[in-house]
Amino acid sequence: MRKKVTLACAQCNSRNYTTMKNNATNVERLEVKKFCKTCNLHIVHKETK
Repeated sequence: MRKKVTLACAQCNSRNYTTMKNNATNVERLEVKKFCKTCNLHIVHKETK
């Protein structure tokens, strides 16, 4: 079952992206390096609750 998750910037905590995640294969939280519009840099974005 795929679940919709929100990604937040690790530096400024703005919630910029949403994506889908498969809970059966990925139990731990998702971390993706993406562009943050607020910081104007490529920064790690972490999954939020």
